[in-house]
Amino acid sequence: MLIVSRRPVSIRPPAFHSVLLRSSRYNLPVTPAVKDLHFRLATPADIPRIPPLIEASVRALGPQAYSQSQIEQSLGTWLGLDTQLVVDGTYFVAEVLASGALAACGGWSRRRTPFGSDHRPGRDDALLDPKTDAAKIRAFFVHPGWARRGVATRILELCEQAARTEGFSTAEMGATLTGIPFYRRHGYQEGLREDLPLANGEVLPIVRMSKAL
Repeated sequence: MLIVSRRPVSIRPPAFHSVLLRSSRYNLPVTPAVKDLHFRLATPADIPRIPPLIEASVRALGPQAYSQSQIEQSLGTWLGLDTQLVVDGTYFVAEVLASGALAACGGWSRRRTPFGSDHRPGRDDALLDPKTDAAKIRAFFVHPGWARRGVATRILELCEQAARTEGFSTAEMGATLTGIPFYRRHGYQEGLREDLPLANGEVLPIVRMSKAL
């Protein structure tokens, strides 16, 4: 059961493709950090490579806001990869040019499931209506070695531009507590807090955030 607090806190899909992304296509500036990375849509071959990146990110950055128990219980359920995003062609990875390692991942969705992995309870893969619904910003994770270097910003820009192209005028997400400052800097407004239930009886607090595109 999803527990929703009413108090505000400080406060038809295209076929899968693997088109490579170029900065010129999206008119995005190249910064010193991201010039060493290749940003592209994730492919099925990336699916086994993404969970280790997610785990490294959560274990390194999650303790700023969550206990070790909350982290262990949420990995693979609330915090993990939804492979439908890869199939839909709406999930991006940032790949290190020199080594091929993944530096970050993140995406957006035209489906109703707002957050969580393949194994989260209550999935809803119905399509959203761009005229009335908000696109979902989904599953952003950055390797700790690449944190605060503009990588997540570049992926967020790609997601927002793609959502706008498909007719969405609003984007929203369920932000982890550690992610709130990042999304706030990019114009997202805080809404209601939700406590996601964990198997051991604890909860994982997140905050709904939204932005006009």
